[in-house]
Amino acid sequence: VQLVESGGGLVQAGGSLTLSCVASGRIINNYAMGWHRQAPGKEREFVAGSGWIGADTYYGNSVRGRFTFSRDNATNTVYLKMNNLNPEDTAVYYCAVDERIRQLYIGAPEFWGQGTQVSVSS
Repeated sequence: VQLVESGGGLVQAGGSLTLSCVASGRIINNYAMGWHRQAPGKEREFVAGSGWIGADTYYGNSVRGRFTFSRDNATNTVYLKMNNLNPEDTAVYYCAVDERIRQLYIGAPEFWGQGTQVSVSS
């Protein structure tokens, strides 16, 4: 599975960005997909993700209520709509895929994307 993220950039505090991740190489409709992020000097943390079609969506505590995760299984694409961004959201955001949502949640998925930088200025 190959994962390609896009949509990162520089935004002012309070602004919004939408990240996209397209998966290719395998049918992943029944795979868990999601996002992690890693800020400089910090460990990678779970941001959002869901299991297969119809499964619940999970969010990290620091983004719940501001970020919205969605997926389009027809195009093997997941999105992360980020609203009300603040400087603490500055990080490299990584798309991830695994057969099991638990592996995704604990940061041990089978596949990672290359990451896209999100920078939020104050």
